[in-house]
Amino acid sequence: MPAEAFGEGRGGNENYNGEMLVLRYLYVLALVIWLGGMVVAGAIVAPSIFVVLERWNADEGRVLGGAVFGEVLRRLYLLGYAMGAVMFVVLTMKRLLGPRPMGYGIRVGIIGAMLAFSIASGRFVSPRVEAITSQLNAPITSLPETDARRIEFNRLHGYSSWLLGLTVFGGLALLWWEAQE
Repeated sequence: MPAEAFGEGRGGNENYNGEMLVLRYLYVLALVIWLGGMVVAGAIVAPSIFVVLERWNADEGRVLGGAVFGEVLRRLYLLGYAMGAVMFVVLTMKRLLGPRPMGYGIRVGIIGAMLAFSIASGRFVSPRVEAITSQLNAPITSLPETDARRIEFNRLHGYSSWLLGLTVFGGLALLWWEAQE
């Protein structure tokens, strides 16, 4: 295969030989999988699940939709943990094997924060949400607004959304950084 296929010798960054290009590809792939998964889950999967199941049956559909999306989130968190680890390892390998990536410390810090947000949501917030919903045989919205379970559910749901939003923001920042390099 010609050197051009690996980004060498065509006016690109001379520091990106075949090995570095593979590392960069793995980093970007892990970032795209993690960030894309979160965006697709929040913008497409969740609304689709709830619309279809609530159309089928308003109350039972809402409960089932929450259970289905809860499982999607559980798997998404696991995927995020794995992709965050891949990104950290690859970025560190790039630092050790070639020129230091721009803003290495900041980027590692962002990856660490994204992992911390995901772990907080996936290991602490989501199980508490599931504990509340498992006690009910009806949608949370059927409870009075003053019910402690509904108040706690809404608070936890807000935390989860906030943590996932921060994770997406971190992913977008890393994507911007990668586009500049």
